[in-house]
Amino acid sequence: MKKTTKWFLLAVGLCLLLIVALNCCFELQEGESALVQRFGRIEAIYVKETSRELHDQMTEDGEGHIPVRVGTGLKWKVPFLDHVIKYPSMLLAYDTPSRQVITADKKKIYFDNNAQWRIVNPLRFYKGVFNIQNAYGRIDSYLYSYMNTHVGAMQSTTLITDKAAVGVMLDELNHTVSEACAAFGVDVFDIRIKRTDLPEENYQSIYNRMITERNRMSAEYRSKGEEESLRIRSEADRDVVGISSEAARRAEILKGEGDSEAARIYNEAYSADPSFFEFYNLLDTYRLTVGAGSTLVIPLSSPFAKYLLGVETLPAGGTPPG
Repeated sequence: MKKTTKWFLLAVGLCLLLIVALNCCFELQEGESALVQRFGRIEAIYVKETSRELHDQMTEDGEGHIPVRVGTGLKWKVPFLDHVIKYPSMLLAYDTPSRQVITADKKKIYFDNNAQWRIVNPLRFYKGVFNIQNAYGRIDSYLYSYMNTHVGAMQSTTLITDKAAVGVMLDELNHTVSEACAAFGVDVFDIRIKRTDLPEENYQSIYNRMITERNRMSAEYRSKGEEESLRIRSEADRDVVGISSEAARRAEILKGEGDSEAARIYNEAYSADPSFFEFYNLLDTYRLTVGAGSTLVIPLSSPFAKYLLGVETLPAGGTPPG
């Protein structure tokens, strides 16, 4: 009997020891952060990796004295006194059904949005929303409210056709929503519009506005193109006149210089051999005046007779040699 009691007490002791051992630690997974709470107070924060933003927020909230412990794996706690609250630290997806928004031109448009978000401050998250479900509700209310504000400042045709303008709007929306959600330790980013739908009654009016807007832009582009074409043609015509005038002026200058050089060369040639120059001029004159069937009546004293008739030039009234 005593032996049985001894083994029973030993088994109970081992069980109690096992329970105490299991309550002395907890495991922090890769995608988790945790708060250790004791008697309603937060004693420590466990995160995979810390950030300057987290420390700044804790200092701003007057909670800089709470230790922030970094790393995952097995962590120690006081058994039966410490309560561990875990939150996911990985990226979470926000996705909602289509919502109706009203544009600046009073048109109804349905947006299907999604976004990514994560918990960056577990302590603010615990105090602000406590759990994931409440966080979804807060993010949804902020996103829908600010979406209405931003979309309400834009025209429906711009939202449907201008991707650049929609991108700028989404960047501004992302910044506004993320600032609002930072109050409860959440960072929201990468807000996207998956799909844009129009109510049936708005289709025709919006399409008509789009056609009108495109026609206006087309006319404006054509007008600017014609204006630019006229300007380019005018500049080209002015350049042609200027270039032609300069070319004609330069040609006259070169022609004058050429005539001057030719006269100089002729003068040098004549001075070097006057008889040859006279002979060359006569031959040139023969080429220009004498042709097939030409009849010339010239006196023997004419210089033409010297080479054409093979006689020496005689003075007027002279008689050629017999």
